[in-house]
Amino acid sequence: MLHKVNIAGMTMDPASNTPIIILKSEENDQAIPIWIGLLEATSIASALQNVTFERPMTHDLIKNFMELVNVEVTKIEVCDLKNNTFFARIHFLSGEQQFHMDSRPSDAIAIALRFKAPIYVDDKVIEKSKLSDSKAEAVDQSEEGQKWAEYLEKLDPDEFGKS
Repeated sequence: MLHKVNIAGMTMDPASNTPIIILKSEENDQAIPIWIGLLEATSIASALQNVTFERPMTHDLIKNFMELVNVEVTKIEVCDLKNNTFFARIHFLSGEQQFHMDSRPSDAIAIALRFKAPIYVDDKVIEKSKLSDSKAEAVDQSEEGQKWAEYLEKLDPDEFGKS
């Protein structure tokens, strides 16, 4: 069974300095933390805060292309959790044809926000995340990674979820 979720917030893991997105079930307030990369966190944060850049970021470029070829995103689902890795699917509609593609949850969420598509989490992910001793992805130590980390740290957490 799928559970509709909202983005409850984003934070930084103090141990690894890695961004975490918190999804919260609309039904029972169950929170699901997902460790994500700095660039994906920036893309999600910019969509949540309606920040636009002079040039399109990757997820904006994808949205622009999909609109050009008349493809919609109908929903995304975080569908599995294996070995501390989350899996997602993006569901599309093109004319009358429906299809889906595998995705990282961070990319799926960034795209869903741009299409105002609902976000769902499967029961098994919720159960596994309760049992999981989640490990963060490796932090990006590059100069660009540090720049995005600083950007994310300056964001006001009260602004998340107000899209």
